[in-house]
Amino acid sequence: MSKGERSTILILPGICNSGDAHWQTRWEKLHAQHPRFQLKRIAQTDWDHPICAQWVQALEQHVRNAGQGTVLVAHSLACLMLVHWAAQTTLAQHIDQALLVAVPDPQGAAFPRDASGFGKLPGTRLPFPSKLLCSSNDPYSSLDFSRRCAAKWGCSLSELGALGHINDQSGLGDWPQGWAALGAD
Repeated sequence: MSKGERSTILILPGICNSGDAHWQTRWEKLHAQHPRFQLKRIAQTDWDHPICAQWVQALEQHVRNAGQGTVLVAHSLACLMLVHWAAQTTLAQHIDQALLVAVPDPQGAAFPRDASGFGKLPGTRLPFPSKLLCSSNDPYSSLDFSRRCAAKWGCSLSELGALGHINDQSGLGDWPQGWAALGAD
């Protein structure tokens, strides 16, 4: 994360949003008064029945409003939204970096049936620095899928061990390891 002007960190939750115990929500509360940046959760019109094009449109508007120096922190389905957005946006120059956590496999058996339009993933490199963090026992993905995504999108990859879907059920609390990966201290 660049030092200097105050940056915006956009929190991009996956399907059903992130509840109170999720690390994304905890980060928002923990760092609400940080002098170097502000955390904002993007709003989606339908968290339970996501349509990729609608989610991408919402992200586009939030990045436009946030401006230069924006950092994206995506979890699960929001990672897929992020790569779809990056493949079509003209606002990539606004992004300092992105953190993609627990990328789900849209062809996997556990992929949410209520999510539509996320399946055909762009194969282009992300036009900004990015890190992909994954778990060895994620029920929505595999290490092999995460490795392929990281290579295809040009992300640095961190395999974190057996953390499940890296969500509230993983028992991560404030998840300082994720915060450190962001480099926001």
